[in-house]
Amino acid sequence: MARSAPHFPAAAASSASRSAQVPEGVTAVYTGSFDPITLGHLDVVERAARIFGRVVVGVGINPDKHAMFSLEERVTLVKESVAHLANVHVALYSGLSVAFVREQGARVLLRGVRSLTDIDAEFTMTLANRKLDPGVETVFLMSDSQYSHISSSLLKQITPLAADEALRQFVPTPVVAALRAKLACE
Repeated sequence: MARSAPHFPAAAASSASRSAQVPEGVTAVYTGSFDPITLGHLDVVERAARIFGRVVVGVGINPDKHAMFSLEERVTLVKESVAHLANVHVALYSGLSVAFVREQGARVLLRGVRSLTDIDAEFTMTLANRKLDPGVETVFLMSDSQYSHISSSLLKQITPLAADEALRQFVPTPVVAALRAKLACE
């Protein structure tokens, strides 16, 4: 007896209608210091918003870094940068990322990675998070190659020298004026 082939829905939907369809139910939490949010971060958030029903961007404290922007400034910049994404929410948090994931009613911790160096550090953190809460899964999204070189150190170096148009190749528009204001004060 011949087996019938499995039926898969036709992939005829246009990319515009596909991007409007958002899966329901699964919440992913993307944590970081976002000091400031970059186009690399925004790329990860936008892609996650197409994969998950709800994405929470958790803006937190990294004790290993000296922050350029205050927590409140970072939250505002992230909110302004993701305002076009209906299923993305921004929240301030402190403490363990896995605890914040649970507070959001989620089980997925989203991480963006840019390079092999990021993967090494994220591997260690993922193993620790798995010990802290085995029910939280970490999902990685690779940064688009055009954003993999962007860092807050790079932004500090180029902001005094680059025109606004050039800076918009690295950070969302709301961040440009904030960078100018912040680095002019130092």
